[in-house]
Amino acid sequence: MSEIRILIVEDHVKMADSISKGLEESGFKTEVAYDGFIGKRMAETNDYNLILLDVNLPQINGYELCAGIRKKSPDIPIIMLTALGSTEDKLLGFEKGADDYIVKPFEFRELLARIKALLKRSQAEIQSHKLLKVADLVIDLDSKSVTRGETAIELTAKEFSLLEYLVRNKGRVISKADIAEKIWNINFDTGTNVIEVYVNFLRKKIDRNFPVKLIHTQIGMGYVLKETLPNAD
Repeated sequence: MSEIRILIVEDHVKMADSISKGLEESGFKTEVAYDGFIGKRMAETNDYNLILLDVNLPQINGYELCAGIRKKSPDIPIIMLTALGSTEDKLLGFEKGADDYIVKPFEFRELLARIKALLKRSQAEIQSHKLLKVADLVIDLDSKSVTRGETAIELTAKEFSLLEYLVRNKGRVISKADIAEKIWNINFDTGTNVIEVYVNFLRKKIDRNFPVKLIHTQIGMGYVLKETLPNAD
């Protein structure tokens, strides 16, 4: 099973560290932000399977942060943890995009049960998504077919796997080491150019005849799939 990463945004250091320790002992990988600004930056630049979010945070409050995260990552599960337990507070949390709302103080085992339930639901929703879309690019996971606009694009099995991986990590810079591990199940050998070769294969098929380019090189870091208009670079 792949690693499940949880971001904890909580300014109470003792509580944040306690939650982090409990989740790590339960098999999750955690990262902690102690204010809303750092939490926002981490949520925007890293991939998480779930976010735990306090409401009363320095810099950016939890409601504002939740709304911002939800705009950029509409599918990520968010649980709000707060001492504000009125119906109005809960409704506001849900309106801002929270999937669940737990009032402090709470038992860790209740939090763990809520996390597992949300992750299970999220995974089921992900598996039910049969189409991946970026700009006019559509990947049909059932038929293993790819189109851009009205144009069908023929890909080999490895090209399809590489494109799917890039699309699922849209906006994130993927290193050659990541690609080697995820697509070829090998450790990256700096003496081989197989990844560059396959990325170039994809570019010729996915980007060459289209004005909006999707596959981009971040020099010294790897590759990123994102929409870029003509002459935008």
